[in-house]
Amino acid sequence: MKKSEQKIKVERTEAILLELIPEAISTLSDDRISGLAVVDVVCSRGRDDAKVYLDSAFVEENEKGRIVSQLSKARGVIERYCASEQGWFKSPKLSFEFDTLLQKESKIEELFKKIQKD
Repeated sequence: MKKSEQKIKVERTEAILLELIPEAISTLSDDRISGLAVVDVVCSRGRDDAKVYLDSAFVEENEKGRIVSQLSKARGVIERYCASEQGWFKSPKLSFEFDTLLQKESKIEELFKKIQKD
């Protein structure tokens, strides 16, 4: 198989998971996590593992650890949802973390605005 074909399959899987994971999370009974937004999904080791990046905009810093813990406990439910929706034999093993890139980007933009004013 060509490398580009493998890359296309990985990107397709990431796009599918980016759509399915928020659906799966919204079915969970915990209101604190059912409304979380998924920013990105990055597959590794082929398509065996997937890192799920969550939007941290409306989440308090002291809540992040608890939310990641709750999502880790619900990982099996989310993986089964994704597998059944796509007809996959198994879903990639999911891991969750909050995306810090958006915060870094906003800080950089603020710095540029300050520089521009000066």
